[in-house]
Amino acid sequence: MYRSVLVMTALLLLSSSIAEAAERRWIVTVDNGKPAGELVIRCAVDGDCSTRYIFKDNGRGPEISETFRIAADGTFANYEAKGSTTFGSRVDERYSVRGSSGRWQSTTERGSAAQVAGKLYLPMNGTEAVVDRVLALTRDGKSIELLPVGTLSRRTLRTVQVGSGGAQREVALIAITGLGLTPYFIWATTGAEESFFASISPGYSATMPQGYEVYAADLGRVQNEAETALLGSMTARLGTPMEGLSVIRNARVFDSEQARLREGLYDVQVLRGRIAGIRPAGGSVDHVEAARTLDAGGRVLLPGLFDMHGHVGRWEGGLNLATGVTTVRDLGNDNATLQKIIEETAAGAVFGPRIVPTGFLEGESPYSARNGFVISTLEEAKRAVDWYAAHGYPQIKIYNSFPRQHLPETVAYAHSLGLRVSGHVPAFMRASEVVEAGFDELNHINQMVLNFLVEPQTDTRTLQRFYLPAEKTAGIDFEGPAVREFVELLRRRNVNIDPTLTTFDFLRQRDGEMSQAFAAIASHLPATLQRSFLSGGMEIPNARVQALYNRSYSRMVEFVGQMHRAGIPIVAGTDHIPGFTLQRELELYVQSGIPPQEVLRIATWNGAKYSRALTDRGSIEVGKLADLVLVDGDPTSDITALRRIALVVTQGRSIDPSAVFRELGIKPFVGDTPGWQTNAAK
Repeated sequence: MYRSVLVMTALLLLSSSIAEAAERRWIVTVDNGKPAGELVIRCAVDGDCSTRYIFKDNGRGPEISETFRIAADGTFANYEAKGSTTFGSRVDERYSVRGSSGRWQSTTERGSAAQVAGKLYLPMNGTEAVVDRVLALTRDGKSIELLPVGTLSRRTLRTVQVGSGGAQREVALIAITGLGLTPYFIWATTGAEESFFASISPGYSATMPQGYEVYAADLGRVQNEAETALLGSMTARLGTPMEGLSVIRNARVFDSEQARLREGLYDVQVLRGRIAGIRPAGGSVDHVEAARTLDAGGRVLLPGLFDMHGHVGRWEGGLNLATGVTTVRDLGNDNATLQKIIEETAAGAVFGPRIVPTGFLEGESPYSARNGFVISTLEEAKRAVDWYAAHGYPQIKIYNSFPRQHLPETVAYAHSLGLRVSGHVPAFMRASEVVEAGFDELNHINQMVLNFLVEPQTDTRTLQRFYLPAEKTAGIDFEGPAVREFVELLRRRNVNIDPTLTTFDFLRQRDGEMSQAFAAIASHLPATLQRSFLSGGMEIPNARVQALYNRSYSRMVEFVGQMHRAGIPIVAGTDHIPGFTLQRELELYVQSGIPPQEVLRIATWNGAKYSRALTDRGSIEVGKLADLVLVDGDPTSDITALRRIALVVTQGRSIDPSAVFRELGIKPFVGDTPGWQTNAAK
């Protein structure tokens, strides 16, 4: 789901050249060529434009129409948008300039500014009304101030030729900064009047001019090369190699297996990326002649955290590491893209956590997500499982359109090769049925509560998989026989759950209200990102419906605690913004009634166990990989202390989270971070 947020961000950053008075058309594809929508823009010579955008993937997506006029200074003179967002909430937005002042209003916000000349209004749910304006207003190294908040700038990374003959064009890869935590990449035509040409999300989506679709893969490769160069420089700047013996002194060490802090203080020795020793504090440093030492000052030392539900991209690594996430289990990605990211991360070319891959297996249908293999026959399913087993995947994930008639044999075949099986519940099935078919894990809390809500004809590939839980979970009898039987089935079959509660916070959020998922950290983030947290996802027409959806969400949180108390193993995943989402997820587990110490065990020991990495991760033990997180506070009594990460050690490097946050435009959470003292003689 996090990737859908990135897609919506991308939709804010496409545009057309108003110099053309004719219709222009872009084709939107996903997963290496599957048609998923289109963009049509018509502009008159007087600067009046209209756009129509539709994008549908995995049964959801926005439909938006806009009209706008360009002012003499290159900004918007007026702007209006109507339609619906990815999950169905209403889009109704307008901006206008009168004299020197401007006003804006949407379902999310309203405001005004007295002096708007030269300032670009950034639509809250816009489609293609920004990039050309950014290109025109940021030439020659200039930046552009945004309304209501923020500043954009850009730089050109590469230039290539596409097309042939009279259709040949020179296009440039441009990185735009100021919209979020990472650069946004677009392709633009070059020359006196630059204009938007294409947007590529390598391995996932492409928005290409009609007739140029064949060049999407070529542009994606060039973009990957340019991104790798930028990411390599980030690794060099933000990760300090730990050569020789390093010692973290005077730390309170968390025993993740027993879910408790060890008594007293300890010195933890690190050598060549592994834990070389754990000794009671005092005296050991001089004796072992360490190359460097760091005084933890009684801070709590945790094993590296696991995000058990990611869809990794190449730019997310810094945010994961700065928030203590040293391992991410990828639960569905383009196979070639994921393999490349794993290799680049292992080589240090990409700044990011260790990755545990999960193979994506989907069935053929109009709703198919095409991240990995899409199959129609049992033989095709087995060949896909063979590929994942041969490429070192410990697990497969089965998705919404997988054919139910092939499910039991596919699961059994995966098990015969030693692979675990997790997934969504395929359409027209219940969670209890996939557990009976052999699933080892269920993903997403909505898939679990749908077990009690669906009818045989309910198609959960549509938005019903979100609206049914929002409308009906409040009325489920969680003490009744149906729930008790389901929980007992999970316990008896030793099935673990991956709730991703934070991902579903949007079920209860109305436009204009701050997302409860990120309210605690919003003030630390870039202004444009703060603004995005005011945008709801669902159609919530009134306070009565919101109250109902709130009750349903609260019951989902309580259900997770109920399953934990019944002995159902939990793993902590996000499927949303890296790092910060995991911190919120763990807070929700505490709200569900799980003690903080147990929650930390879930985020460390359980993560390693259920990703089959427990032999070298998940606990602070001699011989294991030195994936370590130093917390400025005691998360065993206050889980919110996890927001204050003072140091991260992983992959043979030391990382200062505050330095990473500053690189990403985030206000650090720890004021005075401990530093290494180097023994120059060693």
